[in-house]
Amino acid sequence: MADTQTVDTTEPGAEKQPKSVRVVLLALMITMMLAMLDNMIVGTAMPTIVGELGGLEHLSWVVTAYTLATAAATPVWGKLGDMYGRKATFMTSIVIFLIGSALSGMAQNMGELIGFRAIQGLGAGGLMVGVMAIIGDLIPPRERGKYQGMMAGVMALAMIGGPLVGGTITDNWGWRWSFYINLPLGVFALGLISAVLHLPKKRSKAGIDYLGVVLLTVGITSIVLVTTWGGSEYAWSSARIMELIGIGVAALVGFVFWQTKAAEPVVPLHIFRSRNFTLMSIIGFITGFVMFGATLFLPLYQQSVQGASATNSGLLLLPMLGAMLVTSMVAGRVTTNTGKYKVFPVVGSVLMIVGLYLLSTMDTGTSRFTSGVFMAVVGLGMGCLMQITMLVAQNSVEMKDMGVASSSTTLFRTLGSSFGVAIMGALFNNRVQDVMSERAGALGSKITEKSAQLDAKSLEKLPAVAREAYQHAVSSGTHSAFLLGSVVAVVALVAAVFVKEVALRGAGPAAPRPGEDADAVAQAPVVEAV
Repeated sequence: MADTQTVDTTEPGAEKQPKSVRVVLLALMITMMLAMLDNMIVGTAMPTIVGELGGLEHLSWVVTAYTLATAAATPVWGKLGDMYGRKATFMTSIVIFLIGSALSGMAQNMGELIGFRAIQGLGAGGLMVGVMAIIGDLIPPRERGKYQGMMAGVMALAMIGGPLVGGTITDNWGWRWSFYINLPLGVFALGLISAVLHLPKKRSKAGIDYLGVVLLTVGITSIVLVTTWGGSEYAWSSARIMELIGIGVAALVGFVFWQTKAAEPVVPLHIFRSRNFTLMSIIGFITGFVMFGATLFLPLYQQSVQGASATNSGLLLLPMLGAMLVTSMVAGRVTTNTGKYKVFPVVGSVLMIVGLYLLSTMDTGTSRFTSGVFMAVVGLGMGCLMQITMLVAQNSVEMKDMGVASSSTTLFRTLGSSFGVAIMGALFNNRVQDVMSERAGALGSKITEKSAQLDAKSLEKLPAVAREAYQHAVSSGTHSAFLLGSVVAVVALVAAVFVKEVALRGAGPAAPRPGEDADAVAQAPVVEAV
């Protein structure tokens, strides 16, 4: 086996922390915003992009290429940060993201745009992981709860403001600025990180686990393609989907086997020996499943059934996102003050189950106020789960594995969102088509033949009978989707019940864990008082 010793090449004075961790957090939050905003801004600009570049048949690949590259790169960035140092790796991912953004803005045809979006996605895979891992390095878990509200706020702002910002940029500056807008923000974040973030540098003598990277990339790519294409591009029982499932399963089984042999595995399997880490990965997967399904179908229901404006679709989620922000801040403060956290995954899972069930009861007569209350219940549950899962996962591993812990947790949430959108989407689409056939006969089947999700313009053109049938169909589809989400959320509750409340590492020197180097613990970064 190759020597896996890590050599510390810390420069004199590199162990100093920034005078104010708030300056570092500002740069990290800007980067986090870039990662979350991109798809939402670009989604709003897509009709304009297609109008100029053509290539409507390849439209879905603009998003799929980015998603695939992001998912595949996420665990690799986490491991590189652990091996070669967090700061340099994080800054490299930002630079790649900005290069991809600039090239995407200059694309002259749909093929170029898809390729440049893949480059952008490779960099994006390191953004969220880098933010979480650096926060894990800088701020002890016991103190990290103070900053949960800030991260939840950025997430809420991105989800609400993304469509609004995308529409405004496209209408006033042109679609290319949907990508160029990343450049000044990214350069500003890079400058701050370069100037004020000081972390120990590392150099690992072990080589990169290339075979592990290839196997994991093939496995993740196959899973994402199955969830993206299944039920839309190809039937779930088609040969292409079966082939992808077979390739994905084989690659992931091979990956797990190889990780037991690799000198420096991409995802060291020993982190899953921690019960809490494994349970947080499960809860993160379920949270991603539920959250992205909810954010997809709630605006659709409110626009199609309740007659809300599509222009301000982000604002429709305000009750859910506002509740999530408030609860996340409260959960963070309580965790910091008491060191107790198990109650939040348990209560959060219960609220998520109840909220999703309430959403499944909505029909064509449900008022916006009532649906807003139901959304708030779901938001309260998510607020208890979103940041706590990362905090507990990071607290469950040694400092040297902070990057892979952050990337693995992020990856599980990403995969959960892919499965959530695919499975809830398939259920929604089938139910809409069935109800349209029942209520509007052949006309209903023809209307939803190509897509079960009609935009506002298409809806306005429908005859009154067909429009009413479609409203009932969407109501029935969301009922099925949210009822499934409620059932799936029970898994998160079961996992939360088995969480063991291990003391959070505090701001002072921590006692070494079994198998952890006492010197490594002593050298762990400590944040100065601010």
